Amino acid sequence: MQPSVSLLQKQSLVASPQLIESIRLLQLAHAELHQFVEQELEKNPLLEPASKDDGSFGEVEGPTWSGSPDRLRQGKSLPNGTSTAPGDRPALEEFVALVETLHDHVARQIALTAFTPQEQLIAGELAAHLEDTGYLEVSSLELAGSLNVRVADVERVLETLQHFDPPGIFARTLSECLEIQLRQRDRFDPAMAALVANLEMLARRDFQALKQRCGVDEDDLLDMLQEIRALDPKPGNRFQSGPPETIIPDVWVLPSPGGGWQIELDPNTLPKLLINQSYVAEVSRRAGKNSKDMVFLNECLQNANWLIRSLDQRAKTILKVATEIVRQQDAFLEHGVAHLRPLNLRTVADAINVHESTVSRVTSNKYMLTPRGVFELKYFFTVAIASSEGGDAHSAEAVRHRIKAIVAEESLDDVLSDDDIAVRLKETGIEVARRTVTKYREAMNIPSSIQRRREKRLWFNGEQGLKAS
Repeated sequence: MQPSVSLLQKQSLVASPQLIESIRLLQLAHAELHQFVEQELEKNPLLEPASKDDGSFGEVEGPTWSGSPDRLRQGKSLPNGTSTAPGDRPALEEFVALVETLHDHVARQIALTAFTPQEQLIAGELAAHLEDTGYLEVSSLELAGSLNVRVADVERVLETLQHFDPPGIFARTLSECLEIQLRQRDRFDPAMAALVANLEMLARRDFQALKQRCGVDEDDLLDMLQEIRALDPKPGNRFQSGPPETIIPDVWVLPSPGGGWQIELDPNTLPKLLINQSYVAEVSRRAGKNSKDMVFLNECLQNANWLIRSLDQRAKTILKVATEIVRQQDAFLEHGVAHLRPLNLRTVADAINVHESTVSRVTSNKYMLTPRGVFELKYFFTVAIASSEGGDAHSAEAVRHRIKAIVAEESLDDVLSDDDIAVRLKETGIEVARRTVTKYREAMNIPSSIQRRREKRLWFNGEQGLKAS
């Protein structure tokens, strides 16, 4: 082998920083996008937010689809013939009322309680360690040590706080939370105490063992279970834990006056930017050709043009993806989840001539408002389940919906195993294996057939006992 020098020429694709930023803009949710734009406004003196009357970026017209691929047209009218300008739509946040937080509620009760100054201090510290769910996340020993008081003093104050509203707060465990609520209802007898102490048996639905442990028959156990179900395992959750959060849809899907669907981007989620041309002209006039000011000006102008183009391209891509989703899932919008079609990213990507990864980024953290509710764009992408009749495949979400409906129709004498459910699905044209039924059933927290039969028998016996009495 001899050392030698050779010249090799090859091509490679290198992503520029601006291309990387454009790709990142696609996957940003609207809140993150507005934050990004605010930062750019601070950095770039040539950029300024546009008013609603400027007709600048953000006023992207939505297509009206009347149900056929060859009848896709531009339009902006609602069913009542009015304009769909941003001012015509209700602001969702206007309907969100200010809600008292759990800590506000507790603080008000502490202030109305006849505590000594030391007890007031202990109560305030206990409240500071209260989780939003209503549970206490600090031990009495730990708090007593930090405050240099006796554990007995902490326990005495805690006992008072555990009588506060809502019932069950300041508990340290689920069992204690249920016990507090039952004591306030004067229902914490020995049998109920045994049930609360054996919640793991209840979770396993081991009713036979629970009857023995509690020393009750089926009727009494049924009554006890009804009381447990009426309790709140997370009493703090009924309060607002922070500022109200509202999902603002990026896309609106509305019935079109001529039939079909009208797809529009929500202008409230679209930043509207302009380049301050007067400022550009003024700086250009004052700056010399080769001055640092002119170099800075050109850089700012280039970045501003890039950002406006990127935002415009982002809006158009979201609109294209949403339009194709509506085209594919028209039956779902018309008839509900049972008619949700299987759909993957490649199908949409091929239809609008973009890469799969682009569709994936667009559908992340973006929401669509439809007559059937608000859905994340990713919701409409589900795997295909084969049809036993050789027709169109079924979506996994539609199959889960059908399984839930079959279970809901069961009677005491007709509780179906997973094999039976698979047979029922096949009768309706859905080809699915037993293990798939099991996987979907468990994902929806539906008990096994044995557990469902046992529960139904308990409920049935309880109802018969009530009728007899």
